[in-house]
Amino acid sequence: MSNDDSATRRVRFFSINDLSIGWYLPRVTDLVERLDPDHAPADTTDILELHNVQRYLEYALLPAEYSDEQVASAKARIPTIHGMVARHFSKITEATFADAVAGVEHQYRGDLLDLLGRYGAYDRCKSSSALPALSAAGVRLGEMLTSKKLVRAYDAEIHIELLTKPVNAEYLIRKHLQAAERQELYLPRSLTADDARALLERYIDSEDANPNYVGLVATAKDLKELGLDPKLRLRAKRRIEEITATFFAENTGLRAGCEVFLSDTQVEPEVFELDTTDGWTTRYTYSKAWLSTTLDEASILNNFLHLFRFTDEGGLLVMPSYPAKLSVMERFMGTTGKQEYKVGVEFRATDMRTLLQTQAYNAFLDAKGTSLEEVFAWFFETYLATEFAAVGFSFAASTRSSSHLERVRHLFAEMESSAAQFMLFVNEGEIDRELLSVSTNLVKYKDLPSLLPGKYVYPATGSDINAILHLLFSDQSQLHYISDTLNADTAAQLLIEHNVSYDDFEDYQKPIVDFLVDRGVLQNTGTRVRIASFAQLRVLAALFATTAAAYYCLPKEGQKAVDAMVTNGWVTRRSSLLTEAEADYFNYTLNAVDFSNGLNLRNRYLHGTQAEREREDEHFQNYLIALRTAVALVLKINDEFFLADGICGTDPASDGGELNLAPQ
Repeated sequence: MSNDDSATRRVRFFSINDLSIGWYLPRVTDLVERLDPDHAPADTTDILELHNVQRYLEYALLPAEYSDEQVASAKARIPTIHGMVARHFSKITEATFADAVAGVEHQYRGDLLDLLGRYGAYDRCKSSSALPALSAAGVRLGEMLTSKKLVRAYDAEIHIELLTKPVNAEYLIRKHLQAAERQELYLPRSLTADDARALLERYIDSEDANPNYVGLVATAKDLKELGLDPKLRLRAKRRIEEITATFFAENTGLRAGCEVFLSDTQVEPEVFELDTTDGWTTRYTYSKAWLSTTLDEASILNNFLHLFRFTDEGGLLVMPSYPAKLSVMERFMGTTGKQEYKVGVEFRATDMRTLLQTQAYNAFLDAKGTSLEEVFAWFFETYLATEFAAVGFSFAASTRSSSHLERVRHLFAEMESSAAQFMLFVNEGEIDRELLSVSTNLVKYKDLPSLLPGKYVYPATGSDINAILHLLFSDQSQLHYISDTLNADTAAQLLIEHNVSYDDFEDYQKPIVDFLVDRGVLQNTGTRVRIASFAQLRVLAALFATTAAAYYCLPKEGQKAVDAMVTNGWVTRRSSLLTEAEADYFNYTLNAVDFSNGLNLRNRYLHGTQAEREREDEHFQNYLIALRTAVALVLKINDEFFLADGICGTDPASDGGELNLAPQ
């Protein structure tokens, strides 16, 4: 056997669900059957492989054809293997350390560091012998930092090594700021906050600074352990701007964007086109004639619902970053902060579209002598009182002579007041202006209540629902591709668009199909595997796409499907004005409560902390964001009152989502 063959075949245990298990089983059984209790391997790599074999035996990961006696016989070898491993590592001394670790294969370095610590090698061997030997064996500093016992034993030496190169600041960033770090990293206890800050400063200023890591520092919250404060964030922010400017000065990139136009001649309310002649540009053109016939306040808000599509058919906002909108690369690649609001290409496209729509429409209305803020005032002060007897709401539009800086501040204050008024109305049944005046706390958008019990449906933790959603709708599902002629973007789409029989599936797919059939998601008729209930599928699709479903906007059959899913523990129902994802979006836009990379616009303007260099064009941009956020809040409150009034979701024929403020 060649060295290459040996390396590819050596047993490695990853997890009990890893797909590599079947590949390694023949060698596992071979090593177990050939194990000689009286002749333990002398080579460390061989010992490490036996350690991995032991993990297979502990979980009874053995060939399916093994009898109970064979399984019992194999598992009886566990104490023998454990003893061999323990004796090997317990005998390592300072004199034998270098020889013991030399030549250990890369795939076993994590196990090597763990077992050296477990059996006291770091306590027996000085750092002057152990650390050079590990480095000579190819073990890098980053790998050493995954061993808590190594870092604790050689604290001073690891501390010095960390500070030798600016690039080592990446380990600090990965530990404290980066989300989903695959392995826990340990830092020397002697590393002070001043040490960490100095290392970060050197890294930020270095030519080799990775913009992804610098970006995490720029958007992070204050962190004492790293000496991370506003001054360091600003330093990182300016460095990012410098790196970005240098990059685009040398690289043209691919042109991509969105354009929104208002047409004097177009008949159709909206025309959409995708322009690929110079990059990738989405273009939306709206008819001025159409917009001119919809100038009453209700129709203006209806245009945001039905023309600009700020909500989906269930009344949920399209602006939040939903996990289903992230591509495979965006989900698993890149550098994401632990408290970061994760966004992708589709989020940015929707963000650009809705902001440009708001800008174009606001300019159009201004030319017609009205404004969106005046529409908001009508909604709160007239519409809610007239249609729903919800009296006492107030909203004051800013004056047209105000600067955009003044308008942004004013609009955020009025939004805050409107949200507080709504909360008071739901909780008290009326708006007590005196009580409102003494309520000084800023509104928490996640805490805004609902007039409806169990308004939203969410996947229940610890149930089968997340696996079901993945299998039906994910582009990474094992069911969406059978062959070149039987495939689709998702498994649900495949089963709807194609006549697929059970025998069409590959053998490895059939247990998954059985899982979905057993749970009533699919039905095997004998000639075709099909969706068991389209009412249920609609709910599941909403849960996957937007992480929630609006119960009262579902037809009766959909509500019955939800009730059944509640009974079997798949979903839960909770009440609030906003879904959890929508509340996250509001917090991302308005404050710094939950996310390190949020826009923090409300806090900046209400507290007067916007950057001094911001000019009128920046205030104008932020005013548009404030307008869009206010539109979103108005649409959600409108949705709430309509649902509570029994207009949506009571008619068995209703398809949900038609939340008209008034006939157009």
